[in-house]
Amino acid sequence: MAMNSSYLNFKDKHILVVGDVMLDRYWHGGTSRISPEAPVQVVKVSNVEDRPGGAANVALGLAKLGVPVTLVGVVGQDENADILEKCLEASGVQCCFVRSETLPTITKLRVMSRHQQLIRLDFEEREDSLSQNAALADVVEDLLPTADAVIFSDYAKGCLADIPQLIQLANQFNVPSFVDPKGNDFSIYQGATLVKPNLLEFETIVGACGTTKELEAKAKKLKNEFGWDALLVTRGEDGLVLLDGDKVPFYLATAAREVFDVTGAGDTVIAVLTAIYVSSKRFVDAVEYANQAAGYVVGKLGTAFITANQLETIMYQRTHSQNFGVLAPEALLQQIKLAQVNGEKVVFTNGCFDILHPGHVAYMKQAKALGDRLVVAVNTDASVKRLKGEKRPINNLEHRMAVLESVGAIDWVTWFDEDTPKNIIELLSPDVLVKGGDYSIETIVGSDHVLANGGEVKVLTFLDGYSTTSIIDKANL
Repeated sequence: MAMNSSYLNFKDKHILVVGDVMLDRYWHGGTSRISPEAPVQVVKVSNVEDRPGGAANVALGLAKLGVPVTLVGVVGQDENADILEKCLEASGVQCCFVRSETLPTITKLRVMSRHQQLIRLDFEEREDSLSQNAALADVVEDLLPTADAVIFSDYAKGCLADIPQLIQLANQFNVPSFVDPKGNDFSIYQGATLVKPNLLEFETIVGACGTTKELEAKAKKLKNEFGWDALLVTRGEDGLVLLDGDKVPFYLATAAREVFDVTGAGDTVIAVLTAIYVSSKRFVDAVEYANQAAGYVVGKLGTAFITANQLETIMYQRTHSQNFGVLAPEALLQQIKLAQVNGEKVVFTNGCFDILHPGHVAYMKQAKALGDRLVVAVNTDASVKRLKGEKRPINNLEHRMAVLESVGAIDWVTWFDEDTPKNIIELLSPDVLVKGGDYSIETIVGSDHVLANGGEVKVLTFLDGYSTTSIIDKANL
């Protein structure tokens, strides 16, 4: 996927986050003795830290990314709610809390020493209240007309007790809904746009998946049963798999290189996924960006966030990595297989390209428009000499490939030493074979192989007025 920086411009977007809001409180201190009252460590608290948790962490992640965001949730009439609201609004999150007279703000207190968690104390009560559900729905309904998407962050704490009604409201306003689910009943998410369980949550619903084929079959059945446009299953170190409509399942290896802390990784995925989708309207692109963002945050200690600038830099590095550009045929074969598994159409063309001219560039753009990836195979110097004579090529293979690599429409450049590209076409098995000039499909080398494998063969015309031979003739004058 080519990096598109316009995807990261969120100034005119607005995302609504609805879900279980929490305050994560940390008491940090040293331990140097055992209590005389009981065989437990004594922690001398030296620092108290408060962080937004649950749905509030999703909203904060969107704000750090530069997305205008509004958070809706149920909190208590207490000091912790005030602390949470002040912290979020200082980071740019608009809070529209439903204040409960009977429930406290969900608070998780962790006692920490030397970066180790000694104990966690939860302060929460659950009370399904019709009046509370109605008040929440009223707030959501008021905000939906200005929203580009809504994230439902479900931690099974009661805020989303009536999520079917909330999804129905989103659909009435044509606002796409993204769900980070919880529990053993996914029917409550009927009609959502995309649902993102992790593998454990997914298998809790559908049962264990012993093979990739079984996972795909169960995922497709689940998606269709509940009317979702897409289903994304996150699988930790095994990466992600996206089912988007009736398209071929899209697999993506994890972007994490080193994992220091997975805290908040799921929140990062749903936040970035939704933000990129509202800009691109493409689930595949949204998943790619979200995967890279998650890989970044798990490489940091503690709850981490990613900014638009950081994400843009990561995506730029990725799209300009060694996986693209000039590759040996064998290395290129692996990249093509991966692209095809992910449902991308690979286009192939070949030539000497001794002196690159505007006709070639226009031809490349036409070829790229026929698919998702464009491969250009170049005759080696020895091959060109056999075909064109001893005075050719004018530019050696390394120089010719370097110039081709800089053409924006081209994803990969490789080479072949034979007089025809027959062998390399049969090795790479592209989806579309393209040739420029006055050919019939039957006379194009490699067309029989591509057609036999269900591919296409296209003949394009070069831009009039340009040819390598005429350029050389003029230079000789």
